[in-house]
Amino acid sequence: MRTRLRPRKRNRDRNKLARRAAAAAPATQAPRPPAPPAAGWADGLSDVSIAGDPLAFPHLARTDLPGHPTTVAGYAQLVREIAADRDRWAPLVRYDALTRWYARLETGPGYEVWLLSWLPGQSSGLHDHGDSSGVLTVVQGELVERSFNLAQPAAAGAPGGEGVRTLRPGGHRVFSAGYLHEVVNATLEPAVSIHLYSPGLTEMNQYDAAVPELAPELP
Repeated sequence: MRTRLRPRKRNRDRNKLARRAAAAAPATQAPRPPAPPAAGWADGLSDVSIAGDPLAFPHLARTDLPGHPTTVAGYAQLVREIAADRDRWAPLVRYDALTRWYARLETGPGYEVWLLSWLPGQSSGLHDHGDSSGVLTVVQGELVERSFNLAQPAAAGAPGGEGVRTLRPGGHRVFSAGYLHEVVNATLEPAVSIHLYSPGLTEMNQYDAAVPELAPELP
């Protein structure tokens, strides 16, 4: 008669040895606290434990930081917002009979915003802005802009593609680096304008108004 072997089941109760050890332990020994649950991550680490608590780094968690524009559309939007906030710029306006008055309204990473005032007859002279691009808007009064595109062939009475336009509140002029123009208050009333330059304006080359093709005038 063949004897059938049955496999013995081991570790049917894995806590039996632990209960026996606890029963044999002296009564004065404090019970050992239960083991914490296993970490959900295979290596016991989480993204928070690796990077640290985000709340410990306010610059990562803050949502109230002002946004700074980085595109032409963003710069134009910023100028529109500042122009619409009359309470911000109107109290700052001053007028100077000897020269155009100006004050810096705002700076940011890669740009700056200026407030300018123009008495009747005051002019910027024909100039460029070096390597800076920008946005211009009038917020009070009226200005006349005379611009030149030296890349276009000269036409009769309009050297270098000359253009003349009137700038009034609500309109914007966007210009790139090397843009050549002259702005003047040709009316009998003061004018105020807002200018954004990116990068911040560090260079203005003045030109002979009659022959803009020539090199910039020396200061």
